[in-house]
Amino acid sequence: MSTLILEDSYLDTLNHVERKKHTQKIKIIKHLYVKGPKTNADLCSDFNISSPTSINLLNELMVEGLVEKQGRGKSEGGRKPDLYGLRDQSLFVLSIAMGRFKTRMAIFDNNNNNITGVKTFPLKISEGIAVLEQLQQFVQGLIEESGINSDKLMGIGVSMPGLVASKEGNNYTYMHTDSELESLQQVLTKRFKKPVYIQNDVKSAAMAEHRFGLARGKRDVLVLSLDWGVGLGVIMDGKLRSGATGFAGEIGHIPLENDGALCYCGKRGCLETVASGIALANMAKEGIKSGQHSLLNQLSDQEIDSIEPQLVIDAANRGDQYAINILSKIGMNLGKGISILIQLFNPELIILGGKIAEAKQYITTPIQQAINTYCMAQLREKTTIALSGLGQDAGILGSVAVVMENIFRDQI
Repeated sequence: MSTLILEDSYLDTLNHVERKKHTQKIKIIKHLYVKGPKTNADLCSDFNISSPTSINLLNELMVEGLVEKQGRGKSEGGRKPDLYGLRDQSLFVLSIAMGRFKTRMAIFDNNNNNITGVKTFPLKISEGIAVLEQLQQFVQGLIEESGINSDKLMGIGVSMPGLVASKEGNNYTYMHTDSELESLQQVLTKRFKKPVYIQNDVKSAAMAEHRFGLARGKRDVLVLSLDWGVGLGVIMDGKLRSGATGFAGEIGHIPLENDGALCYCGKRGCLETVASGIALANMAKEGIKSGQHSLLNQLSDQEIDSIEPQLVIDAANRGDQYAINILSKIGMNLGKGISILIQLFNPELIILGGKIAEAKQYITTPIQQAINTYCMAQLREKTTIALSGLGQDAGILGSVAVVMENIFRDQI
C-alpha cells in the first residue's frame, strides 16, 4: 500500500507517534510536489523540525521509492547540500475531462509528467449516469495500455461542465445519480475502487493556471473559459474560491441585456446569449441565411445548421470581414462582463482560455476596447489581460492538481 493512501480503518490502528510520522511524511511529499526539490535544511526550516528527524523521514521515503536525491543545492560556503525531490513514476493520477461532445483522459505521475499522452474518446457527458459503464471501459483500457502498477494509482480527478458542488460531490446539471443517499463522487469511487474527486471544468482550468500556468506565483487572478458557454474561476489571496456551495463564478448567467434572448438557464439576456460560442454560432447562422457576404456561405446547409466557433475563427484568420465583425461583437459584450469583474475583484491578471480565446487579436482587441469604455481607469490600468498558454490541456492538468490537493488534505 502506498505511503500516501492509507484508509481510515488503517489509520485508526496507528498510535500517536506513528500517526504523527505519517502526517509529517505527507507534508514533506506535498511540499516537494508544490515547491520542487528542497534541501534538508529547507525542510527543517519550513516544518520547524530537527535535522535528524527530517533526515530520518527522507530516508524512509527514499526506501519506499517516493523520494530521491536530485543534485546539489546552493551553498553559502563549504560542501553543497543534497537536494531531495519526488522520484518520477512513483505515484500516478488519472485525469478525466468530460465534455458535452467528447471525453479526454491522461495518466500523470507525481512530477506531472504525462505518461500516456492525452487520449480522446467519443463519450458525451449525460444527464444521468448511464455513461459510467462505457467510461469505466475506457479507463480500464487506458490503465492497461499504460502498463503502470494500478496499486500506485493514487486517485482519479474528473472535470466536467455544469453546477458542480465539489465538497458535496455532486453535479446539479449533469450525471445525476439514481440514489439520494450516494453522491456522484461516492458512486464513482465505488465503481473505480480509487479515491475520485470531481470539479467544475472552469475551476479545474483555474487550478491548472495556478499550479502550472500564468497564474503561478500570483495571488489575485481571474480565469475565464470562453467556449460554448462562459465560465469563471476565481483565485483570490492565492486560493481557488468556490463559494458556499461550490457554484461561485457563474458569470455566464448574469443578465446583461434587458428583454434579451432566452438563455437555457431560463432567464433572458444572460451574458452567454451574447458572448459565447453558442452566441457566435447563432450570429453566423443568421448572417449567412440573411445573405451576408462571407466565406461561410461556402458551407452546406447541414454544415451551417451545426456550425462551430472554429469555423468562424478560421474564416476571420483568412480575412473574412463578416467573421471578424461578429467576433468583435462577441468581444465587446465579453468586455462589458469583464469590466464588471474587474471592478468587483480588482485582479492583477485575467487569463482567457477556451475555444473563443483561440481567435486571439480578433477577440482580445474588442475586449480591451470595452474595458477601456466601461471600467474605471484606476482599476483597469492595474489589470493585465492574457491568453492562456495551457490550451486544451488546462482541464486535464487541473484535475491532476485537484486530486493531489485532496489526497494530501484527506491523509493529513
